[in-house]
Amino acid sequence: MKKQLIEDMKKYMKDKNKLALNTIKMVNAEIKNQEIDKQKDLTDEEIIAVIEKQIKNRRDSVEQYKNAGRDDLAEQESQEIKILEKYLPEQLSEEEIEKIVDEVIEQVGAKDKRDFGKVMGKIMPKVKGKADGNIVKKLVQKKLD
Repeated sequence: MKKQLIEDMKKYMKDKNKLALNTIKMVNAEIKNQEIDKQKDLTDEEIIAVIEKQIKNRRDSVEQYKNAGRDDLAEQESQEIKILEKYLPEQLSEEEIEKIVDEVIEQVGAKDKRDFGKVMGKIMPKVKGKADGNIVKKLVQKKLD
């Protein structure tokens, strides 16, 4: 995964794609910081977790920029999200997530909102890296209402 990021960074330099280049540089810097903190090289799963966190931060920024009327900055963040999503595993569709939610609710015997934590605790390891946590949360809440 790290090799892929470095290769892409070189490609973006040659293509003079500043947005993509800066996005990848920020991810590489965060990976390097994590490696320094943990005093070891990150695994691909840990790198994916870093990328997911970067995407989540950018999604939050898009919301804030839109609320502040800064559509130009919101658009830039959205483009960065698209660049980063290329490095994530294939994402599950909403229908696939809903099927997993239904299965887990049945397994756990969840009846209402009080079982939300139990259900989320079982689902998230299954969809880790393959689904946005906010989508999962909304589907679980909808099913348990």
